[in-house]
Amino acid sequence: MGNEIFKRYEIKYMVTKAQRMLIEEAFKEYMIPDAYGESTICNIYYDTQDMRLIRNSLEGPAYKEKLRVRSYGQIKPGENVFVELKKKYDGVVYKRRVTMQENKARIYLDKNSKIDNPVNCESFLENQIVKELDYFKQFYKSLKPAVYLCYDRTAYFSREDSNFRVTFDKNIRWRTTDMKLTEKPGGRDILDDGMSLMEVKTATAIPMWFVNILSKEKIQKTSFSKYGRAYMQMLEDERNDNIINYDFVNRKVG
Repeated sequence: MGNEIFKRYEIKYMVTKAQRMLIEEAFKEYMIPDAYGESTICNIYYDTQDMRLIRNSLEGPAYKEKLRVRSYGQIKPGENVFVELKKKYDGVVYKRRVTMQENKARIYLDKNSKIDNPVNCESFLENQIVKELDYFKQFYKSLKPAVYLCYDRTAYFSREDSNFRVTFDKNIRWRTTDMKLTEKPGGRDILDDGMSLMEVKTATAIPMWFVNILSKEKIQKTSFSKYGRAYMQMLEDERNDNIINYDFVNRKVG
């Protein structure tokens, strides 16, 4: 089981294939590949019927929050997943997560029930996380699976400070069908071919050697939400469907 609580800064950059290769080459002496190497991360984001959580997030408030269930690759029924509550305030990301069996997590979230036995939920800390999740569900009410989102991630951490991490996410895909982590990863692409979302994650400042790499390659930070980008594509699909339906009706009437 992974850590239950994270508190850190997460800074995002959009990089081309060529830029990514240069960065990975430049930080070889400073960074170590994560033990899992490249992995496919699968998520199901939960939201209200009117998509209140993502709509609020896209407005750019100082405080935003999301609820998701995560697995590392396609899993089998009954295997463990992470139920995560992610909050961001004033640029700092706070993430709480607890491990549950996949089938129990779906019952807990989809049917708005309570789980008495998250996996290894014996410590005070883990019980507090479950209480936060319970409050979140009660506050927003009627949460439902909104988007399935997956991507291929390569992760690195610093030789000197394991809390300093750099990840590259490519092949970011989303869908609104087959929204189970037991289903095969896939969906519509969000990024153009060859592009990767680079995220720098640190509890303190970015090391100067990495700042120098970014400066040399002229790489600027960006604001990017995977769930937000999927939601914007959903809205675009709805607008296009409305236009098509409107044109069809007009042709039929005419």
